[in-house]
Amino acid sequence: MKLGARIFKTGLAIILSLYIAIWIGLENPSYAALAATFAVQPSIHRSFQTILEQIQANIIGAVLAVIFVLTFGPDPFVVGLVTVIAIAIIIKLKLEASTIPLAIVTIIIIMESPVDNFIEFASFRFLLILIGVFSAFIVNLVFIPPRYETKLYHQVVEYTEQTIQWTMLLLQRDADHKAMRKDLSMLHEKMVKLENLFLLYKEERNYFIKNKYSKARKVVLFKQMILSSQKISTILKNIERRENELFHMPENLQDLIKDQLRRLTDYHNRILLRYAGKVNSQPSPEVLEEIDEGKTNLMESYLDLYEQAEISKEEWLHLLPIISHIMEYEEKLEHLDHLVDSFFTYHKKENKVLVQKEEE
Repeated sequence: MKLGARIFKTGLAIILSLYIAIWIGLENPSYAALAATFAVQPSIHRSFQTILEQIQANIIGAVLAVIFVLTFGPDPFVVGLVTVIAIAIIIKLKLEASTIPLAIVTIIIIMESPVDNFIEFASFRFLLILIGVFSAFIVNLVFIPPRYETKLYHQVVEYTEQTIQWTMLLLQRDADHKAMRKDLSMLHEKMVKLENLFLLYKEERNYFIKNKYSKARKVVLFKQMILSSQKISTILKNIERRENELFHMPENLQDLIKDQLRRLTDYHNRILLRYAGKVNSQPSPEVLEEIDEGKTNLMESYLDLYEQAEISKEEWLHLLPIISHIMEYEEKLEHLDHLVDSFFTYHKKENKVLVQKEEE
């Protein structure tokens, strides 16, 4: 199990909130630590984005808790009712869903065992919650900044390599279908996580103007990386779905598909390596010419099948998605290669790759 930055940030936020609450002299400092746990965010930008909403949600919870305790008392039914009303108001105001757990914690803490001087009691409890929220915000801002570029790159590479591996094994009729289907499900989950990680990377702001345009170029570049990886995944799924029709085709066509995908996947891997600085130059003109020639031969051979009597029109049409996705895959790789080449050719002073060695 890996201990990520967010785990360490949560620990630091708890430590800071406890020290502040103890230093001020508030009772039950553990409530501040509890609030800090809920308030830690995965990125600096989200910390800025949510702190005001967290404060608003907590104020809503605190005000409702005080009003209902003073009016109806701390009965468990009242606590549940206040929680429902607070959630409804938060949703109505379109605040972040992540603020709801913290608001509920505020309600429960304030409505717990009220004393005679309830307003003072509630105020100190609410102050503890705010200490926890601000402690989490400070930790998010100062400690262990997320390295989304490194994580994003390595996850793209890992996803692409696994997808390519299964594609080539399937074309060679050497794939264990049970294991492959299990991995396809896992790869789908990986892509969801990859897209979420890309959103975190995209929304993370640069607070220095000199890095602003470089970041914008990287966002476009990583988006194309993901699209290219999704395309080879689509090819794999189509080959797996239409395996019988594909292997019923003439061996010449099967070899052309296999060879073209081998060239394209090699091209894909080279582009990813170049971004990380492991390859210095673009593919040679001969390699690009071979890819272009392979596309032409594949298209001509496939179109010729339409007139052959031994291949039914239905079988021919079933193979069409595979052929079209291979063509689109090449287009996406060409665009990705162009983006990487432009990134390293222009604005060299601003464009810096921040990919580091993958964490064990």
